[in-house]
Amino acid sequence: MADNGHETGDGPSEPIEAVRALEDVPITLVVNGRSRRLRVQARTTLAQALRTSLSLTGTKVACNHGACSACTVWLDDLPVAACTILAVEVDARRITTIEGLAQADDLHPVQKAFIEHDAVQCGFCTPGLIMSCAGLLARNPHPGVEEIATAISGHFCRCGTYAHVMQAMLALAGRAEAQK
Repeated sequence: MADNGHETGDGPSEPIEAVRALEDVPITLVVNGRSRRLRVQARTTLAQALRTSLSLTGTKVACNHGACSACTVWLDDLPVAACTILAVEVDARRITTIEGLAQADDLHPVQKAFIEHDAVQCGFCTPGLIMSCAGLLARNPHPGVEEIATAISGHFCRCGTYAHVMQAMLALAGRAEAQK
């Protein structure tokens, strides 16, 4: 009979012990410029670790498999879906969340533009959209319609704020299209 990892009369089998060894893994996350030590299960996603272990609830989890981008954060300055990455994989890499985007009490320009252009309906997808848009502007301060559309293409907004997001981004980019 194959060993399927179940307990036998002689105690737990090796596969069970191997899984238990991974239940509490020490990691260090560098989040918003601050080094944070924590213990997580090996299966804990970055989004779960940010929300539950560090109480950074701006990172939203909607689909939990990378299809909606609500959980977008920056990993080493690049937007990523935090629900598709294990926390143990990012040990000691730089993570920026929506909470770390603003400087003290001064909102990031993308946050201000979203407010000014009414791009924040229910707000659930807003942090992820802002992180992707801010990431685009960091790489290209004057994106056009196509670059902006590509940056937000993975985001699913049930309220349909895409036109407002586009206007906010075009205004930040100083594009004439923003006047339309």
